[in-house]
Amino acid sequence: MRRWVLHIDMDAFYASCEQLTRPTLRGRPVLVGGVSGRGVVAGCSYEARVLGAHSAMPMYQARTLVGYRGVTVAPRAALYKHLSRKAFEVFAEFGGVVEQVSIDEAFLEPEAIQDLEPEQVRTWVEQMRAAVRKRTGLTASVGCGPGKQIAKIGSGLAKPDGVALIPQESLASVIHPLPVGKLWGVGPVTRQKLGQLGIETIGDLAAMTQREVDISLGATVGRALWMMARGHDDRPVEVRKIAKQISAEHTYPKDLTSIPEVDAALERAANDAHRRLLHDGRGARTITVKLKMADFHTESRSATLDYATDNLDTLKAMAKKLLRYPDDVGPIRLVGVGFSGLDQARQDVLFPELDQVVSTERDVDYEAGVRDHHAPIEVVLEQQEQGWKATQDVVHPEFGHGWIQGIGLGKLTVRFETRSTGVGRVKTFDASDPALQPGDPLDSLA
Repeated sequence: MRRWVLHIDMDAFYASCEQLTRPTLRGRPVLVGGVSGRGVVAGCSYEARVLGAHSAMPMYQARTLVGYRGVTVAPRAALYKHLSRKAFEVFAEFGGVVEQVSIDEAFLEPEAIQDLEPEQVRTWVEQMRAAVRKRTGLTASVGCGPGKQIAKIGSGLAKPDGVALIPQESLASVIHPLPVGKLWGVGPVTRQKLGQLGIETIGDLAAMTQREVDISLGATVGRALWMMARGHDDRPVEVRKIAKQISAEHTYPKDLTSIPEVDAALERAANDAHRRLLHDGRGARTITVKLKMADFHTESRSATLDYATDNLDTLKAMAKKLLRYPDDVGPIRLVGVGFSGLDQARQDVLFPELDQVVSTERDVDYEAGVRDHHAPIEVVLEQQEQGWKATQDVVHPEFGHGWIQGIGLGKLTVRFETRSTGVGRVKTFDASDPALQPGDPLDSLA
């Protein structure tokens, strides 16, 4: 029987949600992340990717790449969660059991398409994609193959807004020429080891004998990769267990002995864990810092907030408060950061800076200067002005729903628009104007 597994991946999900609800951003390079310029990129539009930006890149570097036409917006978790739920409703209606991988991707193995010919599967998949587009306004790319691995690779080949069907008989022509790093489980270390063996493509790995694989890569992990390279992947599509903790840690070949070295290691671990947290789609209440010393003893310290958050500045500041240095504990060989107490209900607190007191840097104020939709969009880098935040949703009794496009010098520049309005008009207000009130991100879907 011909097996079909689907991997569905919403296209540039965070940035696409922003472009959907803020028409001014359509066609522009969009970066989603901290508008202060610190931290890493949580997501970016295809227009930004063409210019070299990508998720997990330092924000300052991405901003340099996208230039004056680029726009940085703060994440709006409520909006992403809402549109994700709508998309997953469609997945379940069409495909039955849904294995959710993250907020914007999933596996399906629909009974309706098993043993069908590729073009019949394509017709079915296009109907599902059309339903997703109708329900959410967003596009999804879908990979279809005989197992999860091939389906996952297929969705990458299908992007953006496409379908890639890879039946078993097409593996040699479609999958085997791809770099071996495209396989799940092939990270930098394994890729380096394979390169030393002359294995550069998936086809090179598939051509090895089982004995060669067992000797060079191991009978467990190595053989599993080899089987997937050959298209043998019988892992079932099933509901995933919900992770209780998300973490990242790194062991260093040379012990860390100075404050700057340990600070840099904490920054690296926190950024990696935060990227996984955003991918998961939940916020965290508890932050844990793990240190392993040169003598191999381990120390962990934790702190818990009164609310769940995915704000990088807050999470890193809390981690910094928990950190200890070599002067206290001796040389350090491993630094890790973990997030737990995970919750879908993230909360925006009125004064988040109170939990960010470790962060003392401040960016230069810029003056907003947008006059029409053809001009560069200059989102001011200043974080707050009398409680307002750059790119925050607002509402005005006369002009309706909008978002703060520029902020500074006691003034707010607001673009009034929603999903259906087209490019909106810009108005400038005093930051203390009582007519301007915080808005609900979901109202931008109107």
